[in-house]
Amino acid sequence: MSQVKLSLQNALLTLEQLQQTPSREDGITEEQEDHLRQLGCHLIQHAGILLKLPQVAMATGQILFQRFFYQASLRKFAVRDISMGSVFLAAKVEECPIRFLDLVNVFDHLIKKFHRLPLDPMPAYQQTFYTLKDATVVAEMQILKKLSFNVHVQTPYAIMINYLKVLELIDHPIIPQLAWSYLNDGLRTSIYICYQPPTIACSVIWLAARKENVVLPTSPAWWEVLDAKLEDIENIAGHITSLYHRPLAISTLPLTIEQVEPYLRGEFNKNVNNGSAAAAEGSATTAPHLSSTKSTRVSRFS
Repeated sequence: MSQVKLSLQNALLTLEQLQQTPSREDGITEEQEDHLRQLGCHLIQHAGILLKLPQVAMATGQILFQRFFYQASLRKFAVRDISMGSVFLAAKVEECPIRFLDLVNVFDHLIKKFHRLPLDPMPAYQQTFYTLKDATVVAEMQILKKLSFNVHVQTPYAIMINYLKVLELIDHPIIPQLAWSYLNDGLRTSIYICYQPPTIACSVIWLAARKENVVLPTSPAWWEVLDAKLEDIENIAGHITSLYHRPLAISTLPLTIEQVEPYLRGEFNKNVNNGSAAAAEGSATTAPHLSSTKSTRVSRFS
């Protein structure tokens, strides 16, 4: 009988899984898939902030969202629904459960905000509430099914803090918060499903130290002492910094299945812009852009 080994490490993707995703096989380009993944993670992060969830729960939700869409196609499952399901499931995993009413109201608010629609509160228990609630329940079950109920997520936040203490950087006025922000931004990339948390923690410290021109020990190399490879550190840093050179107009991205096909044909942007312009007539508000979550740094760093 073969032995089954249990591991507390995160499940990582193979190179084949990373390159041949269900969405790519469904005719969605790499760029389109990347944009939709970022949109979902952006929704989860902002929903978590409004729901006052700890950052670890927001991170878990985004990692579950990313894992799910390496098992399912963005053409068959809505970004909105899987985002809600990821937040709801992550809150349970991290033992900070939330109410359906709060979750649905927050997502309703964010969707209206992203598409520049009037921010009218949703009347209590109208049909929209039940629609979004049902979508969340179905999405949660789909996530569990596609991930084979493996929702264990190890995040690098605590590891990074310990490494900062080892490197005597925990009291630096900028580096700890900057590294924390890089961890948050990296959730919108594939690094959390390609590398283990200790390597990610090393990379954000390396990136923050370079940004602040702080020299780290090289004799012996500090990353070798922490059992990380410089090549991996540089690759992770490259994924994170690439986010800052490609801002997204999030109001032009589809949130529901019905919006995906027009988006893939290049028709959704025009329609949503016309609709939101009519709804916001007389307003000088410009479309929000997604470039970095640094503007919403988490105050829970400790």
